Amino acid sequence: MTTEPQNDLATARVLLVGCGKMGSAMLHGWLAAGLPAANAHVVEPGPTAGVPRGVDWVFKAEELPADLAPDVIVLAVKPQMMDAAAAGFRPFVQRGGLVLSVAAGKTIATYEGYFGHGTPVVRAMPNTPAAVGRGASVLVANGHASPDQRRLAEQLMAAVGTTDWIEDEQLMHVVTAMSGGGPAYVFLLIEAMAAAAEKLGLPADLAMRLARTTVSGSGELARLVPEPAAQLRKNVTSPNGTTQEALAVLMADDGIQQLFDKAIAAAARRSEELG
Repeated sequence: MTTEPQNDLATARVLLVGCGKMGSAMLHGWLAAGLPAANAHVVEPGPTAGVPRGVDWVFKAEELPADLAPDVIVLAVKPQMMDAAAAGFRPFVQRGGLVLSVAAGKTIATYEGYFGHGTPVVRAMPNTPAAVGRGASVLVANGHASPDQRRLAEQLMAAVGTTDWIEDEQLMHVVTAMSGGGPAYVFLLIEAMAAAAEKLGLPADLAMRLARTTVSGSGELARLVPEPAAQLRKNVTSPNGTTQEALAVLMADDGIQQLFDKAIAAAARRSEELG
């Protein structure tokens, strides 16, 4: 007899700091996954349009219930704002909650500096498809995060997509550069394909519609079938056909792989600088 996996969200008390696009996507995912609205507390100084019913929403830390003891404090503010934002939440962290950060570049040591060296911390790097429940998140924890806290962090991120763990925090720079920024690269691909077709005479609206559908459909195919991406590429490529002609350009020594090597390395360097 199999048992259902434990849903920690059903009883968790969650404090979300920052409810922009990513924070809002996560909040809606948590509620859909079973987090009671009454257990969610949000601090966001921006507009509050569309706040889910029953969620406690305040503009600053001082307006939170004085006795609030969250199981997890999710920091979803921009990394450039983290230094100013974090200090106000020290009392809530010191009541034993897990710190879960989704800010790029900020290291575990940074959060231990904010809140104390015994603080349990998990860093997560999601990406924007979390807004439609199709995000990809990678997580790394410090040694103070218990197995239960790691499981809670994983369930929070799994509510908006897939999750993977790494043990070497340094690799988060690569994750940030590749999957964190990856949606922008894919959207650029859509733009570039449509622009190339338009230059050859295709109406702009049709070119964009075909590019969007082709990229999204190819991504869904890659998600659903077991073949490696290289095999899927070969499946489209007839010998001496039109696709092979295009791939000869894209896969040349100075082609797309060299560009991605340079681009992702540049993004990884920037991630290190943000830390």
